[in-house]
Amino acid sequence: MFKMKGVVPPMITPFTKSGEVDYAGLRTLVTYLGNEVDGLFITGSYGSGALMTIEERKKVAEVTIETLAGKIPVIVMVGTTNTRESVDLTQHAARIGAQAVASVGPYYFTHKENDLMEFYTKLIGCSKIPVYLYNNPQFQGYEIGMETIRKLKQRGLAGIKDATFNIMTHANYQRLLKDDSFDLALGTEAMWLSARVLGTEAFIPGLANAFPEINRQMYQEGMRDDFTACRKTQFEVNAMRDIMYLAQSTQLAIYAMLEIRGILKAYPRSPFVPASETEIHNIAEALRKMGKI
Repeated sequence: MFKMKGVVPPMITPFTKSGEVDYAGLRTLVTYLGNEVDGLFITGSYGSGALMTIEERKKVAEVTIETLAGKIPVIVMVGTTNTRESVDLTQHAARIGAQAVASVGPYYFTHKENDLMEFYTKLIGCSKIPVYLYNNPQFQGYEIGMETIRKLKQRGLAGIKDATFNIMTHANYQRLLKDDSFDLALGTEAMWLSARVLGTEAFIPGLANAFPEINRQMYQEGMRDDFTACRKTQFEVNAMRDIMYLAQSTQLAIYAMLEIRGILKAYPRSPFVPASETEIHNIAEALRKMGKI
């Protein structure tokens, strides 16, 4: 059974200044990250999946998987507002060689358990690819409760990407759900140390788009149970997360950080507005003071 391991960043999608998907920039970023991390989580929140058409999302997945040529696994986020399009994206991901898919609960409307059982059961049943529930209450707009997830596990749900930012919730997932047939990945770099103590073996860090090396260091320290070193690195990572908030959002900060490091010059898609020159300067100065650039 496929399980996520290690550092699996939620890769941004590069766009041109006019708002088109920058496929050349995408190949550059995929090639860079393919040598630095353990997997890629694509077309999710950092990946601007909700801002792209279904055909664009499919093409991003195709280019990513083709560029990697099997070097590391790819997990495709297939969440949409509706079952039909999410099934289509799931079947496409399976056809092109993704290792798994993940989906937030369908967003815009607030959905109850019966709706969610219908939605995820259709995703699970439409192909043989593992399906993860990406629990992100902030972006989907509602909580997905333990009992619903437990029922979905019985129907073949493969695991959870936990973006609740609640360590007690994560602990309950570990205690009540995780086993040899059910995976659990942490959806942030901010709590890796705490999650690792609980037994987690994978995390999905936005910061690793631009700074994969410190996230890999933190992962390795946690996996060898060197919690003194891991705590020190965790505090560094969280200080870098503070720097990300010098932009209007953490996603926008990543575009700026990639430019600052000379990895990639790209733009977010409207209605997001790129970080200003002042914001980029402030981010660079803060990173310089930390000795990160």
